[in-house]
Amino acid sequence: MNKLLAALLVAGFASQAQADVRITEWMYSGGSGEFIEFTNLGTSAVDFTGWSYDDDSRTPGVFSLSAFGLVGAGESVIITETEAATFRLDWRLADSVKVLGGYTNNIGRADELNLFDGAGSLVDRLTYGDNAAAGGPRTQEASGRATSAAALGANNATLWVLSSVGDVEGSYLSQSEAIGSPGLTSFAAPVPEADTWAMLLAGLGLLGFMARRRA
Repeated sequence: MNKLLAALLVAGFASQAQADVRITEWMYSGGSGEFIEFTNLGTSAVDFTGWSYDDDSRTPGVFSLSAFGLVGAGESVIITETEAATFRLDWRLADSVKVLGGYTNNIGRADELNLFDGAGSLVDRLTYGDNAAAGGPRTQEASGRATSAAALGANNATLWVLSSVGDVEGSYLSQSEAIGSPGLTSFAAPVPEADTWAMLLAGLGLLGFMARRRA
């Protein structure tokens, strides 16, 4: 096999294995119920089979995220304590936004969010207080959002602020008048256009053809 083609294939598989998934928004109380958003910030889809969430007990497998299935590059998914349909209606979310409802290991004013992969390894953690001085923000009726890309995955809640209507995340009022932007984040990498994928596949096909010619 052509060495360049082999390198590209290996790089593609590695990018899928090294999942770049982060906690990108959370609200502990308000509106139609608390929620946590996870986003695939990488450039390859991530299979959430076996992935799980827990709060400060730090135990893998407590709340399964397997139902998310494949989470595409740039896609944000949501878990909430309420029924998925109720949450979706309150935030006027499209059916394409993946929501898992009904988890019972609820978070509080000062708590911790833990995301684990299919092997039970910690992928991301965010520990927060109940006000700015204690390591807030206190996400009641408004979600918490990162102030920069560097805040994601840093486990430093002082780098997060309360969402406000019309902010850089496109936050808005839900029907129950909570503020947030579940299902969307400005930190997600743009998904390649269809013609970009076509060009990439064509390039790989050409490399394969060249490899066969040299064989």
